[in-house]
Amino acid sequence: MAKKVTPYKNSELGKKEQVTQMFDTISKNYDGLNRVISFGIDVKWRKRVVAILKKLQPKSILDIATGTGDLAIHMIETGAEKIVGLDISPGMLEVGKHKINHKNLTDTIEMIVGDSENLPFEENSFDAITVAFGVRNFETLEKGLAEIYRVLKPKGTFVVLETSVPTKTPFKQGYHFHCNYILPIIGRIFSKDRVAYSYLSESAAVFPHGENFNNILRKIGFIEVTDKPQTFGVASIYTATKP
Repeated sequence: MAKKVTPYKNSELGKKEQVTQMFDTISKNYDGLNRVISFGIDVKWRKRVVAILKKLQPKSILDIATGTGDLAIHMIETGAEKIVGLDISPGMLEVGKHKINHKNLTDTIEMIVGDSENLPFEENSFDAITVAFGVRNFETLEKGLAEIYRVLKPKGTFVVLETSVPTKTPFKQGYHFHCNYILPIIGRIFSKDRVAYSYLSESAAVFPHGENFNNILRKIGFIEVTDKPQTFGVASIYTATKP
């Protein structure tokens, strides 16, 4: 089981409520900070997720922890008839809705407030489900993955884009320096929430990436589980199928 890391160490709120509060606070400048922190590489990673789904031509896609809707908007390219973006943070969703309205995509993309560990959908509802940089924010990882398994259709595809920790020198040392020193400084300078970006780096460090995450997916019931490290191993794309 993954070590539980929360944004606000002295808060009496549970992780779920703390994560909601954190993302509501940083929602207005989240997109810009992401581009700065990742040097824009996160856009390329999302495009690779879209390329995976484009080959499968799903008619319905659920994007969990959709945030401001970046991945949901990119997934228009898959040709899906319906894309649902779900997030626990109303503040992040408001930013996403503005972008979707601006691009005239409201007929295809629906943004809803929801809890990844208690999804408001029937069993076998979606052809594909995605999570980009969100599974490490689940309060109970296995419960969230079990819910995803429940609402995914048989033979449906689950794709996760998540941070991971490089294992090779010098990328490992560079990664730790960036996360421990650079990222929190950028967050403090440009964000209203002084601890948010410290939490994001800390939660990434303790997330059970690589084969450890693959094994959790298999335990839930997924098959054909694979992971592909991205950009020297600072992120990974996981794919899995529901039997």
